[in-house]
Amino acid sequence: MIFSKILTHWYSNNKRILPWRETNNPYYIWLSEIILQQTQVKQGLPYYEAFVSKYPSVFDLANANESDVLKLWQGLGYYSRARNLHASAKYVANELKGTFPDNYKGLLKLKGVGDYTASAIASICFNEVAAVVDGNVYRVLSRYFGIDTPINSSKGAKEFKALAQKLIDVKQPAEFNQAIMEFGATQCKPKNPYCNICPFSDSCVAFNKNRIAELPVKIKSAKAKKKYFNFLVFISEDEKTILEKREGKGIWQNLYQFPLVETEKNINEKDFKSLLENHELLKGNTFELVLYNKESIIHKLSHQHLDTKFWIVNTKALPVNGVSLSKVREFAVPILIGNFIESFNF
Repeated sequence: MIFSKILTHWYSNNKRILPWRETNNPYYIWLSEIILQQTQVKQGLPYYEAFVSKYPSVFDLANANESDVLKLWQGLGYYSRARNLHASAKYVANELKGTFPDNYKGLLKLKGVGDYTASAIASICFNEVAAVVDGNVYRVLSRYFGIDTPINSSKGAKEFKALAQKLIDVKQPAEFNQAIMEFGATQCKPKNPYCNICPFSDSCVAFNKNRIAELPVKIKSAKAKKKYFNFLVFISEDEKTILEKREGKGIWQNLYQFPLVETEKNINEKDFKSLLENHELLKGNTFELVLYNKESIIHKLSHQHLDTKFWIVNTKALPVNGVSLSKVREFAVPILIGNFIESFNF
């Protein structure tokens, strides 16, 4: 189709030079795609390079400790991606003898790999005609064709997938897929797209009907819940603190944090100190409590906003085995905790 020819021609002249575009090794393509899920290239690139350097093969990644993988991932967010990455590496290394599935259906069996990632790997590594549909592709197609179907609906997912599959260049699916993603990322951007130099401006519905800002359509998600987190940063006379590993299926699974006290609302120092008198780590102990951040830190996650305070708890001795202050930076922690550690200068 003319659409695909114009698109791939644009790509040949405008594509960014990126390390994962210099290979069709499925390990590196898979690694890059997992890192770039919900992450911009400029943020993901250093992480990709760090992972390739530390784990040059799927066997190296499979043999790593999960805590080391999470530590290297620190700052990227959505930590389930890192846990799934490690689980899939072990599966490929141990069950598949290091050989990645060579088709879309087989790739879908890998933990953390969905339609988009399977399509990307299958097309780039194995030349399978499997169209990718990510946020960039939704935006390009909805604007060009003037499609109002919400992109985060089941109907929208099917409609845009079918359209992308119809448009893909069957002779060079890898080139087409990378081209349409690149076009959305650098040309048909969410805000201030370069319509004045767009090769599709003559035929783009959104441009010609002045609907750029309206498309794509997205159903508004439920309002994020607000939670109140109070972290207890213990500092003992022998320079130790307490870190706890988060268990369960909630946020930050298997990452470390300072002991957490969750309250129903923002709490002042007097009320919080009274609350702590019955806390299992402080009951019966003498301690000095100091609020580190006078203004709450608001940490926004996809489904909840965390109103956060860090409380320094100076005490003579810890009630449990502690971690040397000099070792704190070695633990895998959420970015919220990591930023505090940097600020506090452990």
